[in-house]
Amino acid sequence: MTSPRLSAAETAVLTRWVTLLSVATATVLVAIKLAAWLASDSTALLASLADSTLDLLASLVTFGAVRYAAAPPDAEHRFGHGKAEAFASLVQAGLVFASAALIAREAAGDFAAPHPLRQEGWAVAVMAISTALTGLLLAAQSRVLRQTNSVAVSGDRAHYASDLASNLIALVGIAASAWLGINGLDAAAALAVAALLLWGAVGVFREAANQLMDRELPEHDRAEIVRLATADGRLANVHQLRTRASGPYIHMQMHVDLDPEVSLEAAHQAIVAAEHRILEAFPAADILIHADPRGRAEPHGGAFSESN
Repeated sequence: MTSPRLSAAETAVLTRWVTLLSVATATVLVAIKLAAWLASDSTALLASLADSTLDLLASLVTFGAVRYAAAPPDAEHRFGHGKAEAFASLVQAGLVFASAALIAREAAGDFAAPHPLRQEGWAVAVMAISTALTGLLLAAQSRVLRQTNSVAVSGDRAHYASDLASNLIALVGIAASAWLGINGLDAAAALAVAALLLWGAVGVFREAANQLMDRELPEHDRAEIVRLATADGRLANVHQLRTRASGPYIHMQMHVDLDPEVSLEAAHQAIVAAEHRILEAFPAADILIHADPRGRAEPHGGAFSESN
């Protein structure tokens, strides 16, 4: 069952909480992985350490972005600051690409000159703890994403989903290298981590780009907006519907047909009622509804007047 949509204020509280948890988790992971890498000299662990370090930087960026995005509109930003989340996701994607490149280079060097690991037990224990902590954070982020549409939290979750996979791969690689004596497995695990990071970065970039390019809401959301707007028989033929997401906010505008003989006050009341119905389903919406006299409206609306 889909969780109910939240208001912008409720979304802001949840995203602030989960991004703070993300920063705290990343800090712990960096600290323990650094200690374990210094003790073991594992390339797979170094790859996971680099991943977690960039995750920490990305989490800090997200931590600031969701707070800025939740700020109310002002004189310079009449549509709010929601796209700060998408910019944060682009930064995240760039950091992940950089992490993958560094890890791949280190793994290639280790293939050329493999070396035995030290303190393998310590390294395995740290990776097991890292995997558990990352799993708990992902569970919290998934819960928040079921209630919000935060692209920044989604990007952060993509990082940690890759991090969870990289932790498991590094754990297997370190254990196999230590207990089977095959040093190349450690480097192979590092390369697998790099590939996962690249895949995750592409997804984060695509989602952020969609929001920055004002991609329409999913078709089922658009259909629900039309249904709610026309639930009152006085409003019909929703057209020129345009929607876009911007951080915790959803902006929508549309034209509707009304009886040309109805009074301005009655038209206003019908439109306000439609806005209230839409806000019950989309509490963080910014809504603009333009009334057209049914059958008497000439083409209008400027450059995008023919858009549906």
